[in-house]
Amino acid sequence: MIDKRQLEAILKKVEKPARYIGGELNSYIKDFEKTPVSFLFSFPDVYEVGMSHIGMQIIYNLINEEEDFLCERCFAPWPDMEGQMREHQIPLHSLENKVEAKRFDFWGFTLQYEMSYTNILNMLDLAGVPFYSKDRDESYPIIVAGGPSAYNPEPIADFIDIFILGEGEEVNLELMNLYKDHKPSFNKEKFLKEACKIEGLYIPKFYDIEYNDDGTIKKFEKKYEAAPDKIKKRYIRELSKIYKHEKMLVSFVELVHDRVSFEIFRGCTHGCRFCQAGMVYRPVREKPMEDVVKQAIALAKSTGYEDVSLSSLSSCDYSDLLPLLRNLIGEFEENKIGVSLPSLRLDTFSVNALKEIEKVRKSSLTFAPEAGSQRLRNVINKGIDEEDIENTISLVFKEGWSKIKLYFMIGLPTERKEDTLGIVSIANKVKSMFFDMPKEERRGDLRVTVSVSSFVPKAFTPFQWFPQNSLEEFYEKIDFLKANIRDPKVKLNYHDPKVSRMEAVVSRGDRRVSKLILRAWERGQKFDGWSEYFDYENWLGSANDIGLDIDFYASRERSFDEVLPWDFIDIGVSKDYLIKEYKKALTEDTTRDCRLSCNACGIKDCVMWGRYENTSNL
Repeated sequence: MIDKRQLEAILKKVEKPARYIGGELNSYIKDFEKTPVSFLFSFPDVYEVGMSHIGMQIIYNLINEEEDFLCERCFAPWPDMEGQMREHQIPLHSLENKVEAKRFDFWGFTLQYEMSYTNILNMLDLAGVPFYSKDRDESYPIIVAGGPSAYNPEPIADFIDIFILGEGEEVNLELMNLYKDHKPSFNKEKFLKEACKIEGLYIPKFYDIEYNDDGTIKKFEKKYEAAPDKIKKRYIRELSKIYKHEKMLVSFVELVHDRVSFEIFRGCTHGCRFCQAGMVYRPVREKPMEDVVKQAIALAKSTGYEDVSLSSLSSCDYSDLLPLLRNLIGEFEENKIGVSLPSLRLDTFSVNALKEIEKVRKSSLTFAPEAGSQRLRNVINKGIDEEDIENTISLVFKEGWSKIKLYFMIGLPTERKEDTLGIVSIANKVKSMFFDMPKEERRGDLRVTVSVSSFVPKAFTPFQWFPQNSLEEFYEKIDFLKANIRDPKVKLNYHDPKVSRMEAVVSRGDRRVSKLILRAWERGQKFDGWSEYFDYENWLGSANDIGLDIDFYASRERSFDEVLPWDFIDIGVSKDYLIKEYKKALTEDTTRDCRLSCNACGIKDCVMWGRYENTSNL
């Protein structure tokens, strides 16, 4: 274990030492030496970000409630702490028992965004663990990775022993139980061959990739005959039976999301064509209302937080939303515990839900029109129109809200100048609607925040074949918005297109991109999700060093018959369905919400499958 006196000495020299001390409310301290199987959960970003992650809270409690298993945590140390650790030769270690990372049986990384990958290498280096799976023998941990970015695992496949594709509650325990059986006479090769039989696990070392002369993928080949041809994502069929944590770690420092946050359902039925989460998390499954209420009460009691956030991809789609809110407000109102709903859609938003929420407190409201024109909203299948926007904004103003955030994307497929102008028009319309109200009906000081991000084509979406805009195109659109949004009541925020450019390269990459990530780390890149540390020119230099063309990954349109780096993964949604949606986008044709009609996406055990009037399409 780490010398705690030495650790205490360097903590006096760093910003926010509470990031590194552990001991938070509801943390587990188990006997590391006596627990049969140990798992180190790592979020490859700073503590405040990682501690806000719901998945970490679930897996941490799930594993630690098992008598034979132990889960501890580790986050990426901020550069000041890293400097002290390197100077004093203190290896990366867990928060709970201060055990060196390389002593754990498993070391798991959650992949929430691609620009965290250089941090993974930095953390391995700080722990003294070789980067490449082929260089790690039985003396090192099994390196595991999962999360949404794992749906294209190839850019870091050479570094990872096992990818978990899909939801991790069941498969993590199955993997750890298998390891427990193997541990007395552990052989890494034998263990991995057994592990690849568990549904939802991808083990890269058992597969080879052959390339065409033009750089595209020719084929995937198995090196181990018993390995599956297709890796099926893992998901929980019934959320009534899912593990429901009733405790959360409570930090000593303010987090990015400093509140109780837990899921009320998984999946989404809207079918937005840019949205990876909406495809890979299908089918929709809801927690029973009584389970949600029970979990909310337990979490609020065990944490002391004053805000409960009901999380999902589109929270207002929960079937029993109003009864649920009334139940929760009834439980929490006396103690001034607020309830919030992230991920609000402009079409399904319920003013009655707002009225329930505001009984405790008001906050800002966030909506995502995504595109500025109706034509482009049809292309992306957003499923809302101008009337939806006007009606919802009008109603929330009448209910007393005055701070509105609007999210848009630029660079969406088929985008035209008038679509970008539409963003300005919507922002101006929202402002006008507020001031067109009688003065006595206006409440609060209006603030409209327009946030714009650059579109990144993602795996397993209908837009995965589209090219990304060039940097010049992105900046031209941003300059246009800056020139036309100048009202002091309307603030424009935008995401750096250079970060989105590199995100596209990595998220659409194959195994050759691992060399780019490694070279970027060697040139000093880390914390690439933070503007003060991201260096686009350094990334370009890294690509030049290894002879990699970033335009090949980001800007190239792909054909339907091209083998994509993630084609060996089965998410349940068929490729034929994605192609059909791509073609409908080009004709500006929309697809109905799955709750209204089954669209035959391919997930046959979905409760919507064959349930509605267009079953003849199946």
